[in-house]
Amino acid sequence: MSCIPDPLESGFTTTTDVPLYWCRYGRVGRPRLLVLHGGPGASHDYLLPQMLELADAYELLFYDQRGGGRSRTDDPAPITWRTHAADLARVVRELGLKPLSLIGYSFGGLLALLYTVESVHGTTPDADRPARLVLIDPAPVNREYRRAFEAEFARRQASPAWHALREALLASGLRERDPAAYKQRLFELGVAGYFAHPERAHDLTPFRVIGKVQQSVWESLGDYDLTPSLRDVRVPTLIVHGAEDPIPVGSSRAIAGAMPSAELVTIDDCGHVPYVEQPVPLFGAIRRFLAAGDPKPLS
Repeated sequence: MSCIPDPLESGFTTTTDVPLYWCRYGRVGRPRLLVLHGGPGASHDYLLPQMLELADAYELLFYDQRGGGRSRTDDPAPITWRTHAADLARVVRELGLKPLSLIGYSFGGLLALLYTVESVHGTTPDADRPARLVLIDPAPVNREYRRAFEAEFARRQASPAWHALREALLASGLRERDPAAYKQRLFELGVAGYFAHPERAHDLTPFRVIGKVQQSVWESLGDYDLTPSLRDVRVPTLIVHGAEDPIPVGSSRAIAGAMPSAELVTIDDCGHVPYVEQPVPLFGAIRRFLAAGDPKPLS
């Protein structure tokens, strides 16, 4: 597991219904990027340290979405996608993130789209419309693609290659020699189906998904299809998708095809975790896209 540096600043929101943990990395005074983690029901930590590749040129802000990480809550009310969209609107306002640049990974990519659609249609009153979006392997745009993802991920986690890796771990004696390393490797094998090659599931920061939160968010989406709503979203958007992601590339193609100002970059030999599997093409594409819209420095 890679070492995660301490943030420049961190705290908890005061304007959201429950306090949400946030933290800041990078260069203060540079263009600001708000990074949305996946899940739902997870936390921002697992995107680190790799996503800090952008910290040399940008100020990066992360927060743990309600119900996960340091934003756990005892509130019994179900957490829905609308909960997350409303929280995001308040985080943006409280942290002063205008103009708003969102980077959304996995479910964070879908959340960025849901939030943007709400801001365009005015159904979330506090929502500031993003100036630009970066979507990294966004979660499926509709229920059909989600079913395809679930089937493919299950197939990969039952594959002979995955079973061979697990058997090798069990026979290695690592559990007795180094329990911490064994636990780390067991976690990595638990998510190996997301990778183009399961043996490349290394250098990951372990995280926990709160199942109750994950279930309530997906249930709130119902038999969803975001594609028709995206035709009204004229926000410059970059979508980056691993060609071998268990989430079908067709989902991101549908997003790009629906949005008037979106471009899709597909990364070969890459699954759902490009910041680990293929960081050079991932961050190269993101930097090129962001640089085109960054405010010009004063001479």
